[in-house]
Amino acid sequence: MQTPWEYRYSYRAQRMGSSVIRELLKLTEQPDIISFAGGLPAPEVFPLKEFREACNVVLDTCGAQALQYGTTEGYRPLREMIARHAGRYGIEVTAENILITSGSQQALDFIGRLFINSGDHVLVESPTYLGALQAWNAYGANYISVPSDENGMIVDELEKALRVGPKFIYVLPNFQNPTGSTLTLDRRKKLVELADKYGVPIVEDDPYGQLRFEGEHLPSVVSLDSEFRGPNGGHYSGNVIYLSTFSKLLAPGLRLAWIIAPEEVIRKIVMAKQAADLHTATFNQFVAYEVGKGGFLDEHVKFIRQVYKERRDMMLETMDETFPSEARWTHPQGGMFLWGILPEDMDAADVLKKAIERKVAFVPGASFHPNGGGKNTMRINFSYSKPEVIREGITRLGMLLKELVAEKK
Repeated sequence: MQTPWEYRYSYRAQRMGSSVIRELLKLTEQPDIISFAGGLPAPEVFPLKEFREACNVVLDTCGAQALQYGTTEGYRPLREMIARHAGRYGIEVTAENILITSGSQQALDFIGRLFINSGDHVLVESPTYLGALQAWNAYGANYISVPSDENGMIVDELEKALRVGPKFIYVLPNFQNPTGSTLTLDRRKKLVELADKYGVPIVEDDPYGQLRFEGEHLPSVVSLDSEFRGPNGGHYSGNVIYLSTFSKLLAPGLRLAWIIAPEEVIRKIVMAKQAADLHTATFNQFVAYEVGKGGFLDEHVKFIRQVYKERRDMMLETMDETFPSEARWTHPQGGMFLWGILPEDMDAADVLKKAIERKVAFVPGASFHPNGGGKNTMRINFSYSKPEVIREGITRLGMLLKELVAEKK
């Protein structure tokens, strides 16, 4: 007798959903489709030579240790390197404030596991990162959404939402996924002050912060929170959980990210990680440390910025030339994405079907809005494709949009 699996799944499993983007990528894997859908780094920037050399060094000098089980918190020299690097950006922490995870997606899942009971409210900007919604839907989260504009979350509308009593605030302040917007300094400060006033923690997701092409660096929310609370002796004990990753700086295939949080929170996350996978891959951590130490990372990030800026500029230039005047889009100062806004009577999902017929793809924006809306929006990735491919793909998309706008007149 065959097991009736659908009756065996837990309530949590029944709340799970597949990623719209991951499913879409299956459709766009055909080699003749120009895809702006995925959030993929450019493979041309992967430091293959440095990885090859680092693998050899690790295997030659400490191979047995690198291939062995490791500590749940992560390889200490790597955590100390992250702490030193964070300190240069005003985030004063020690290795005890840091835990290495198997990608930022695992970090988001742990946050859901630790903080969200079914029916709890989570405050997010709208639109927001789809991967976070996917992680927390399984735990039964309800979302309070605060609108955003080209300057990030509209913090003036935050206080009313905070009165509902959310478990935490989730924000991507730098070159946000999906919009590419950056939260202004004034808004960051007000966010910290309001979160403190209402006693609500902040989860700051910062995968793109170092990928700035223009404008001045802005202090992180966690550093502003630390400044707001005064000297802490290097041990962070504030109101923010900070996430970042090597996926955009070295390579996503490493599956290496980190959480910075007060030590009491790290201890709880350690318990969650022990139940999930014991520890992040030891060998990957040793190799990342070997590649990243000695200043290589700083020079490599400069190279990535140069490559991505060229691609962003090509995309913006081509959109200016080919998109209809009825469409609008963001002008990100860094990161990997920009956000298109079509006329209100246009559904981006319908546009995508026609776009795929012309061998070009993007992500419709509705899925990034946790409480509905955004049908006329689209996320477009500029980091993955080479400039000449961007010009061709955006030209195809622009011609299609002009035709669709003309049909509605």
